[in-house]
Amino acid sequence: MSKKTKIAAGGVAAGLILLIWLPWWAALLIILGVPAAAYLALDPAQRRRLRRVGRKELGR
Repeated sequence: MSKKTKIAAGGVAAGLILLIWLPWWAALLIILGVPAAAYLALDPAQRRRLRRVGRKELGR
């Protein structure tokens, strides 16, 4: 398994545990809020670089 696949599997497992343990709306806030907060924590140059890399991979 690649590193990205392991991270994705861990994220899915964590999401399922949150959905079981917390009310659905709280789990949804955490699942959507953590990546959004991480993106907003980047400085503008890092955001531009991230968007550029994402577009390049989509164009393959």
